[in-house]
Amino acid sequence: MPITQARIHVGTSGWHYRAWAGPFYPPGLRAKDMLGFYATRFSAAEINASFYRLPSEAAVEGWRDRTPEDFVFTWKASRYLTHLKRLREPAGSLGLMFGRMAPLAGKTGCVLYQLPPQFHADLDRLAAFLGLLPREHRHAIEFRHPSWYAAEIFTLLAAYDVALCIADHAAAPSPWVATAGHVYVRGHGPSGRYWGSYSDADLARWAERILAWHTEGRTVFAFFDNDVKAAAPEDAARLLALLGREGQHRQHLVNLNGG
Repeated sequence: MPITQARIHVGTSGWHYRAWAGPFYPPGLRAKDMLGFYATRFSAAEINASFYRLPSEAAVEGWRDRTPEDFVFTWKASRYLTHLKRLREPAGSLGLMFGRMAPLAGKTGCVLYQLPPQFHADLDRLAAFLGLLPREHRHAIEFRHPSWYAAEIFTLLAAYDVALCIADHAAAPSPWVATAGHVYVRGHGPSGRYWGSYSDADLARWAERILAWHTEGRTVFAFFDNDVKAAAPEDAARLLALLGREGQHRQHLVNLNGG
């Protein structure tokens, strides 16, 4: 997928949830077959396991091989880089991380860096970090402290074409601000605490904003992290349906207006 080609990708944060058997996965489906089934429903997935531990190269190659050619992954950067080092001296960690995830090079949609809630805004440290990110990939940063939501931070992200992760986590819900040529939306449930399903009205607002960004030529990634009781795949499917209906409606209006 060329990095300049604008698309909309909807999926969930992770896919390996045994509790989803029945509500989403067919009962009795083997764990190793979950990703293949998932890829018949969604065009993208967010890899969460890489936040806790770098996967083996064999695991990464397996993810690549069990998904269609046009399927994309986003993956979370190691918490060693974001939580322990807090973005200090990132070059070594970045090199190790991108080397390990290299088999997904043709399928990497975006890389997500989630910062801890105790990490307050530090413009200089963020600028130094952004300057070392490989430009051949898209990047997004999820802040968990509200001090980061400031004009100078958004300006800095825009200068490096890095997306503010638009997230509703209870620790620090973000504004809906697009700072890059791509947009990254991450839903943690209506409570912001990983459980519960979004209302129709909430998802309709998501769809309206996503289509507006897409019309502007931005690629949009939208992932649901409300994994409790399989709410995430259900909400992702509902959003896809809304995007399809709203997109058809917009095209109809364009046709009525002559182009």
